[in-house]
Amino acid sequence: MPDLRLVIFDVDGTLVDSQAEIMAAMTLAFGASQFTMPDRKAVLSIVGLSLNEAFAKLCPEASETARAHLVQAYKDAFNELRGPDGKAELSPLFPGALDALDVLRAQDHTLLAVATGKSRRGLDKMLERHGLTGVFHSEQVADHHPSKPHPSMILAALNETGVAQQKAVMLGDTTYDMDMARAAGIKKIGVTWGYHAAEMLNPDAMIKEFAALSGAVDQLLGS
Repeated sequence: MPDLRLVIFDVDGTLVDSQAEIMAAMTLAFGASQFTMPDRKAVLSIVGLSLNEAFAKLCPEASETARAHLVQAYKDAFNELRGPDGKAELSPLFPGALDALDVLRAQDHTLLAVATGKSRRGLDKMLERHGLTGVFHSEQVADHHPSKPHPSMILAALNETGVAQQKAVMLGDTTYDMDMARAAGIKKIGVTWGYHAAEMLNPDAMIKEFAALSGAVDQLLGS
């Protein structure tokens, strides 16, 4: 179905502003370990990677066992922060995100997907909290793929939706998102509000607000 288009969204730093939640969970995880927590800039620089890869960058001196303990402590901290009912809101959607999703969802020829370093459980909770369950035609998570920037998640999304590479685009805030899209042979749109500096991204198009997303997709994929 060559006429179909696919817009693939990163989550943390692109759709939702999760830095408060991430920093709080990291503080708890490192507090339960013998390692010193890196500074905020270092922590936010690994957002988007799978947890094992993230801690390998943050604690290169940690053994595999110690890293596994940090990963588990981080997951436990995340669950603790969400409260007993799992609904505490620490990661709001970025301004305009919902409207931009609604504009694209209304187009018969446009499908939506997610490619995230979150776990299946983490993504499900985020989608539920923001009323986005069922919005995305393909949901690719860290549980089933190598970490970004490996193209596996994008290739799986293309396969699931039947969309051709030249009719797909990745929206993200990090170099991991851009490199993943490049490796998968699809277009890439960078955002200026995320966790990596905009000048690091080198996308095919850059947007400063969600209101510009639909136009950028048309520009790169054709309307």
